[in-house]
Amino acid sequence: MGKILLEICCGSADDVFEAARAGADRVELNSAMFLGGLTPSVGTVREAKRAGLPVMAMVRPREGGFCYTEHEFAAMREDAQALLEAGADGIVFGILRADGTVDEERCARLLELVRGRPAVFHRAIDVVPDWRAALDTLCRLGFSRVLTSGQNPNVYFGAETVRAMREYAAGRIEILPGAGLTPGNAREVLDATGCTQMHIALPKACTDASTSHGRDIFFGGALYPPEDRYAMTDAAEVSRLVGLLAR
Repeated sequence: MGKILLEICCGSADDVFEAARAGADRVELNSAMFLGGLTPSVGTVREAKRAGLPVMAMVRPREGGFCYTEHEFAAMREDAQALLEAGADGIVFGILRADGTVDEERCARLLELVRGRPAVFHRAIDVVPDWRAALDTLCRLGFSRVLTSGQNPNVYFGAETVRAMREYAAGRIEILPGAGLTPGNAREVLDATGCTQMHIALPKACTDASTSHGRDIFFGGALYPPEDRYAMTDAAEVSRLVGLLAR
């Protein structure tokens, strides 16, 4: 197997700089990683571009599914335009109908804004009722890539489906495996799927001591995560993975 393209899933501009320092090839930039990744701010994209890596910006207005209201879709179009104008090299999105099939009309309207840049259909593909029909639709629309875990919570266990997707796509669209990848299983998954690129998050825990005088105060939901902790891409782990993939 030749060169493996390494895409790091990032939740901040700092993440992107860490990924670049460690030798990543490309990033997907989000906010709210705990929710699966939501739309990042324009300022975050502009700062992230200073790291020198291709930045694919997520366009996802909320958690909890991919069938959007009229106002949510209008916001997605505005966000996509702003992110591209801010320097994003492409956008990542997925829109489904209530029955789980690809919303071809709305996807086409977002793709109008891309104008030759890459567009990635995200893991919404993993909940469609017929992934072959979905891939045909995405190819017809002109998506560049699809991010998938093979319709499994963990791509390690969905590798057989990812391989089937790649073979069915037959070069019409790139298949990007992700979700559940680790430095320990990455090579095995790539060998099993036949893919030459991968999408992975490699965070480490960081501390922000500014909340230390209010230990009983929480700003999130009922999970109440510690307010003095946040995640950042672990450059050491990215470097280790880059080394493993180069062998």
